[in-house]
Amino acid sequence: MAAAKKAVLGPLVGAVDQGTSSTRFLVFNSKTAELLSHHQVEIKQEFPREGWVEQDPKEILQSVYECIEKTCEKLGQLNIDISNIKAIGVSNQRETTVVWDKLTGEPLYNAVVWLDLRTQSTVEKLSKRIPGNNNFVKSKTGLPLSTYFSAVKLRWLLDNVKKVQEAVEENRALFGTIDSWLIWSLTGGINGGVHCTDVTNASRTMLFNIHSLEWDKELCEFFGIPMEILPNVRSSSEIYGLMKISHSLKAGALEGVPISGCLGDQSAALVGQMCFQDGQAKNTYGTGCFLLCNTGHKCVFSEHGLLTTVAYKLGRDKPVYYALEGSVAIAGAVIRWLRDNLGIIKSSEEIEKLAKEVGTSYGCYFVPAFSGLYAPYWEPSARGIICGLTQFTNKCHIAFAALEAVCFQTREILDAMNRDCGIPLSHLQVDGGMTSNKILMQLQADILYIPVVKPSMPETTALGAAMAAGAAEGVGVWSLEPEDLSAVTMERFEPQINAEESEIRYSTWKKAVMKSIGWVTTQSPESGIP
Repeated sequence: MAAAKKAVLGPLVGAVDQGTSSTRFLVFNSKTAELLSHHQVEIKQEFPREGWVEQDPKEILQSVYECIEKTCEKLGQLNIDISNIKAIGVSNQRETTVVWDKLTGEPLYNAVVWLDLRTQSTVEKLSKRIPGNNNFVKSKTGLPLSTYFSAVKLRWLLDNVKKVQEAVEENRALFGTIDSWLIWSLTGGINGGVHCTDVTNASRTMLFNIHSLEWDKELCEFFGIPMEILPNVRSSSEIYGLMKISHSLKAGALEGVPISGCLGDQSAALVGQMCFQDGQAKNTYGTGCFLLCNTGHKCVFSEHGLLTTVAYKLGRDKPVYYALEGSVAIAGAVIRWLRDNLGIIKSSEEIEKLAKEVGTSYGCYFVPAFSGLYAPYWEPSARGIICGLTQFTNKCHIAFAALEAVCFQTREILDAMNRDCGIPLSHLQVDGGMTSNKILMQLQADILYIPVVKPSMPETTALGAAMAAGAAEGVGVWSLEPEDLSAVTMERFEPQINAEESEIRYSTWKKAVMKSIGWVTTQSPESGIP
């Protein structure tokens, strides 16, 4: 019997989307941007001590292989020929720090996740060394000194982990954010793996000069980081290397396919939402919430607690674009916390049902400052609180308050963005896993008092990485010319409450935030790892 005829679709592009809570591999049609198939695996987070957040880099890599394999199997069932996959893009949770041995390919410690707080005293020590009249760290990197960024995590590893210290001394250590670890591993690892990162991920390390677009000697000296362990910085869209998987036969089907796109997840979502014009913005609801506004070729410095960051550079000879970013640490993570820590829901989807039962938080407010407060406050002393409780409050009200918290936090960064840009956003483009929650989307429109607009295909982060990979020189299967970008169908949520009620709720939220601040007075001493 003749083999079943394979469907003819034209060139396809794959995207690895390695997030904080899960890994996905997705395959898109490069001509229509249609999602053909994908697979997702949840990632374990380890909390070895209070405030510490770690992941196993090998589990992360394994999850990538598993997602690639399973997606290829699903494409086979759809009669789609995987030899049509012409390129692969990578998008990743940013700032999360990995140090590994280039001779054995083994990580020298767990990945220290962006949310991790163990470096607070490192931050306090370093901040005393920055002159008040010349914050060279902020002016070069666009970032406030915070536990959030890679440099302080790397400093901690160098100070506290003997295996890391030895490997650096013996010239065996490589540092990277998750993109670097994945690209090095997928292009051969110890057999010629490519040690690189892109400008967007580099801009989150606090070691990268966002004006000259290179590692900064003065910053590396300030943090005490040896420059030879850093990856090469490349654009977000170029061929870095070819897939070389000795590891497994099934994933080996993609052997030799170029890896040609790399963007930090929030930059990838900006690209996937087609925010290519100065002033276009998107908000992504993942583990945290990240509002990015394209500021074009100029670096705009915020007066209101936002970060200045690299948006993308889509080709070696293409210009760099910058963005203002409002970063909220805890959004989807609060739902995972209600599921895993409190057990009031069994799956994340259930939160919508609980919230719907009451339709209000009944005066209960939940500030999920689990990792302190990020934008616009940058208050490491804050911790999570639930307030306004009465005997009437039940788990449904707490579930509702958790959803409201995501919306209020977004309102705070949107207000900051509007003040910095001078032109208020007329609507909010949204994406990310939580946007499938209709109650959340309606609440968001009510609390912002502007329409919320969501693409019917919510995987914009992966789409952005696929676009960068498919458009790379030497691949050229995806056109980013405005006339070639496919029109996206959108769902709109219009505000349904009156503006006054919206304002009252928002000002009560701000009162709750004030109560969460100043909770931690002295940071528990950091102790070394035995």
